[in-house]
Amino acid sequence: MKSNTRWFWYILLNIIVSAVVTLTVLYLYDQYKGSQANSPVIATLPQVSSSEPLDLGQVDIGIVSVIGPGVVATEVIVIRNNGADAVTLTNWTLMNGSKTIFTFPQVKMFKDGTLQVHSVAGANTAVDLFLGRTEPAWISGDVASIVDTQGNLVATYVIP
Repeated sequence: MKSNTRWFWYILLNIIVSAVVTLTVLYLYDQYKGSQANSPVIATLPQVSSSEPLDLGQVDIGIVSVIGPGVVATEVIVIRNNGADAVTLTNWTLMNGSKTIFTFPQVKMFKDGTLQVHSVAGANTAVDLFLGRTEPAWISGDVASIVDTQGNLVATYVIP
């Protein structure tokens, strides 16, 4: 009986020490990682000024793909910021040939961020924008283009 009581206290002490060590390691890890936090790599919808200067030498926005062209319910254009800096897309346009399809709202894409532009109606989020169309915007063979506020062609993509 005395032996069982002694084991109980050793086990209890072991549990307490293990819990304290684990909590200490988690606390220190959280503190270290919190100080190492990077900017998120997703598009956001902040309140920004459209008069920010644009340095086209550092802008590397690309259209990655057009998914489901010709079917409004599935049409999605995937855009990626491959540049080294964040880019504000506010008032930039998404075009089909020479016809403006969409003017970007207040959107800022961070480095390596992606943004999806859906043809159908929906509520805009940080990573998904919606055109609100009832007919397809993209047809195979069309050229999708992104143009900045100064009229500079930033990206093109031939829809397969």
